[in-house]
Amino acid sequence: MQEYPNVFVFDHPLIKHKVSILRDKNTGMKEFRELIEEITTVMTYESMRDVELEPVEVETPLEKTVQYRVPEESVAIVPILRAGLGMVNGVHRVFPTARVGHIGMYRNEETLEPQEYYCKLPEGIEEKTVFLVDPMLATGGSAADALDVLKKRGCKKIKFMAIIAAPQGIKTLSERHPDVPVYVSTLDRELNEQGYILPGLGDAGDRLYGTK
Repeated sequence: MQEYPNVFVFDHPLIKHKVSILRDKNTGMKEFRELIEEITTVMTYESMRDVELEPVEVETPLEKTVQYRVPEESVAIVPILRAGLGMVNGVHRVFPTARVGHIGMYRNEETLEPQEYYCKLPEGIEEKTVFLVDPMLATGGSAADALDVLKKRGCKKIKFMAIIAAPQGIKTLSERHPDVPVYVSTLDRELNEQGYILPGLGDAGDRLYGTK
């Protein structure tokens, strides 16, 4: 986005197609979960264009050659509980050896402010490229606080990914963490008085796990 140079909104036909199905209130839990994973996989490919590679010698059926690979165990995934769990498999499709940490945040329904209740991160996470993931970026408070947690642990290479974002969330992350690349598949119109994104897709956690 021109206003926020650290924010990247994907303009990908396949993502647009899948998001349209994701939004539909008639889309069931199984298909919703599969779509979240599929969109995340496409976003992961797109967000890793600047990944650091290391040279390796490979022997083809015809000769030896030097090729380039992402270093083993150089990636970590940290979902913001609970909805962020739905994006983990999407990143794992690209980086199956990635370690997974968890940060638990909940939103105070009166103040809409985030509260941390759980944090468990892989050993050595400060040396890895960290994907912080959450399907919905609404006010941006939870994501910004989770980024604070990761930075306090020494993480320097962090990428945040969300599927649906509101302008307020983009503004919050850009102001509090202008050094962190933010990748979203779709930028929606606004938040309502309850802090839900419009047009949005409802509560991602409830739709992922059938809790409503």
